[in-house]
Amino acid sequence: MDPIGLALENFDLVGRWREAENGYPLDTHTSLVDGTAISGPAALRQALLARGDTLVTTMTEKLLTYALGRGIESYDMPAVRRVVRDAAASDYKFSALILGIVKSAPFRMNATDGADNQVARLASEGTP
Repeated sequence: MDPIGLALENFDLVGRWREAENGYPLDTHTSLVDGTAISGPAALRQALLARGDTLVTTMTEKLLTYALGRGIESYDMPAVRRVVRDAAASDYKFSALILGIVKSAPFRMNATDGADNQVARLASEGTP
């Protein structure tokens, strides 16, 4: 399991807190890829908060990837940085990130490439 998953192991499938599974105590001690030791959700929260800008940038990249329906390219990074910078003014509220993405040039000018257009055309014609 990944380190973040181990740190959150105290939560069961529906989010209830638990200390043991099948009679065995849970071991949530792990470390992040940079070597930061964490054990449990509180330590994970502190580790993530210590990386605020990196966390918000990564989250923005993932949200923009979803919004565009494609991967982020190097030419998208100025827009990502702008969304993050603008969201800082509202203490990185999630709604500020979403609004920034919707207002961003990559989102407003999103066009699929030729291959995607070909697939869409074939699909609309009913061609398998």
